[in-house]
Order: sequence, then C-alpha cells, then structure tokens
Amino acid sequence: MKKTIIILLIGFLSTIKPSFAQNDSLKYVLNLGEVIDMAVMQSTAIRYVQNQNVNYYWRYRNFKTRFRPQLVLSGDLPNYSKTTSPITQPDGSIEFKQVSNLAVSTNLSVSQYVPQLGTHFYAGTSAYGIRNLKNDENSFSGRPFSIGFTQPLFAYNWMKWYRKTEPMVYDEAQKRFVEDIEEIALTTTYHFFNYLSYQTNYNLAESSLKNSQDNMRISETKKRLGQISDNDHSRIELSVLNAQKALNQARMNLKNADFALKKYIGLEQGREIELIIPLNIRLFEINPQLALAKAKENRKETSYYQRRLINADRDLAAAKSSTGLSATLRGSFGLSNSADDFLGIYEQPEKDRTLRISVSVPILDWGRSASTVKLAESQRDLTIFDVNKDIEDFDRGVIVQVEQFGLLKDQLKTANEADRVAGNGYLIALKKFQNGELSITDLNIALQEREKAKRDYISSIRSYWVAYFSLRELTLYDFELGHNITYGNPMLEPELN
Repeated sequence: MKKTIIILLIGFLSTIKPSFAQNDSLKYVLNLGEVIDMAVMQSTAIRYVQNQNVNYYWRYRNFKTRFRPQLVLSGDLPNYSKTTSPITQPDGSIEFKQVSNLAVSTNLSVSQYVPQLGTHFYAGTSAYGIRNLKNDENSFSGRPFSIGFTQPLFAYNWMKWYRKTEPMVYDEAQKRFVEDIEEIALTTTYHFFNYLSYQTNYNLAESSLKNSQDNMRISETKKRLGQISDNDHSRIELSVLNAQKALNQARMNLKNADFALKKYIGLEQGREIELIIPLNIRLFEINPQLALAKAKENRKETSYYQRRLINADRDLAAAKSSTGLSATLRGSFGLSNSADDFLGIYEQPEKDRTLRISVSVPILDWGRSASTVKLAESQRDLTIFDVNKDIEDFDRGVIVQVEQFGLLKDQLKTANEADRVAGNGYLIALKKFQNGELSITDLNIALQEREKAKRDYISSIRSYWVAYFSLRELTLYDFELGHNITYGNPMLEPELN
C-alpha cells in the first residue's frame, strides 16, 4: 500500500503543470481534479477523517475481544506487614500483639461469557502462603481447582443487544469514512469555484481597465481635435477610475479566496497558482432507481436506521426486565485444602460446593413498573415513526438530486452560448465606440452584458460539478465507471497487513 501511495503521489505531481510568471516564481496551473487530489491526500480535513476511522477500527477490535476467553494471572508477590493487631484468644478475650508476616498469593483464572444466554463461566486455581516471621512458621492454603457460573434469570441481556448493534456501528463508520472523503471533495469544489469566480472577476477587471485606458487615450486625441464633448470625455475618465476601483476590489477578493483554498487543501501560502475552468463535463443519464439502490447499499443511513429500531426494541426489553421478577442463579464447585507445606494443599483436598438463587420481586411501586414499560413502548412507536419519515426524506433527496443533475444539460448549453454571444457583442461594441459609432453608455451596457454572461457561465459549470460530487456523496457510487467508491486508510496499513 505504501508503494501504491508513492506511485499515486508521483503521478499526481506529474499532472500539475508548472509555469513561470513574470517574476520568475513557480506557478502551478491546476484543474479541479488536481486540487481535489491535494485535499484528499494532504489536508487537515483528511487527517481528521483518517484518525476518526482508526478510532472506530480499534473500538470494533475491542468489541470482538470482549466475548473471547480471558486468562488472568494475579497475586501479591510479596505482601509484607508488621503491625500491632487485636488477636482473639482461646477464651474469647482479645489481646493486642505485634504481628509480622510475609504473605504470597497467586491466582490463575479463565472466564468466558455466553452472549446468547447472558451466562458467565469461570474456572481457576489459587494458592496462598504466609510466613510468621516472629515464630518462623509457614502455612499454606489454596484451591487446586474451582469452576463456577452466573446466570441471570428473567433479566435484561445487554450482551445480546451489544452484539447486534456494535457491528452496525462499525459498518456505519466504514461508510462514513468514504462519505467524509467525498464531502472533502465537495467542499474543495466550493473553494475551487469560489477562487475561480474571483479569478474570473479579476481577469475581467484587468481587461476592462485596459480597454478603458485605451478608450481614454482615444478620447484625449478626439478632445484635442474637438471631436468629443466635455461630458463624454468626463464619463470616459470616470469609467477608467471605476475600472481601477473594480480591479483593486477583485484583487483583494482573489487574495482572500486564494488564502482559503490553500489553507483547506494544505498547500503552502507562498505558492502561486492559477485555476483552469473544468470544461471536461460529461453529462450522462442516471437511472433514479439505480441511484436509490446504491444510496441504500452504500450510505451509513441504512445501518443507522436499523440500529435506531434495534435500540428502541432494546430499551423496551430493558424496561420490561427491570419491572418484573428478577433472579440470578450462581453455582460453583471446587477443591480446597490447607497444609504446612505448599505441596500439601494438593493432597486429598476437600470438595467445595455452592448454589445460590437471588430473587427480587416488586410488591408495591405505585404504578412505576407499568408506566416505565408504557413510556418505553411510546418511545419505540415514536422512533418507528421518525425512522420511516427519515427514510422517505432520504429516498426523496436522492431522487431530487438525480433530477437536478439531469436538468443541467440545457442550462450549460444556454449559458455557454450566451457567453459566446455576449463576448462577441462586446468586441463589436468596443470597435464601434473607438470609431465614434457608439456612445459610452451603450459600451458600458455591452460590458455589463459580457461580464454577466461570463459569470453565469462559470456559475453553470459550478452547478454541474457541485451536483456531480453531491450525487457521488449521496450514493457513494461512481456512475461514470460503474462501481462503488472506496478509499483506503494509510494509518491502518500496519494493522491490516
């Protein structure tokens, strides 16, 4: 996987088209795909998403180990004490004597849960030795073998529900990981077109200023020849000042957008960039039912809705279990002995047996039990209603997104044609104005129409790419290549290999 990432990085860097500006500083000319790749590989957002995914991975690993046998070795090695303690004498009196002991204990136990039944089994062996330092005497006791169980009766079995919901939480996390990366791509698209809009405004402002300055020079000549009125000359002079103000504002807006884009994708602020309008638009038909099926298959909402219903059933089961008869059955069997030497505790040990049933029955609770169950039932019904409504909204959201994507074809075609017509119209108007065939008012109208058409065209392209990546995020499916979208997490490579 590391080699794969290195190859992808090399391939990604090779696609960036460096150029040199007038100040000989390296400039990157980037398209939308390259900017998204930067964000997905090096942004702070992707690092957060990867760390979050790692957290859920270890949570699931922890869940899988909870119901496996647990072997534990414990003990005191050693336990030394020298104190004055009350000692009961044979006649029942108590005398305070100084006691000096060195004790050693060890216990080896294995335990296992049975989630289907809620049963806890355990087995073990233990030994305890003590040396009376004052009298120089040793004594030992121990349980060579013991086995037991704990079985709740009529009780809420948390393990059964935990085993149902925790795999669903992990499944949601895996789908959320892909969804979050697609969300990064969508957010990057917004930053990209925000920058591109200001870059377009800046280029238009530069062009307008240049044309206004050319018009001003022509106006100066005409004024000396008496071919232009003072009023028209003043209006042309004002257009130069307005164009300069517009360029200054466009430069400031572009600088702010540049900072925001570089900060989000993790690119150094000193790097000069230029964005290319993404014209590689491929409009294709999308089957709404396929989109809906893929959304249900790939999105985390499907598991989340099911888990909400399971949790509602779980809460109802817990309410019913807490309000009626509850009992716990405990039993154990083992061997124990004591001796003056360690090996003696294993010679002819005595049998130990225990069996215990603990019972709790509510007698009078003033309707608390019944109201608790009714509250849980009401909450379950409300959850079912909310989930059904959320499913309907989710399904409708997918269908609407597909429909909106399908409507972009005519919008893009119209905006492109309007941009072309408005651009040509402005060039014609500019030439007529410079030849004295058009007023400054008509020229400004042509200029405004050109700028509006250009901005509308950029906005239409933005709408396409936003709809494209929104559809990917909503379905986690690549409709162009025909497969589900997947991503690897490089932070988990050592664990998965």
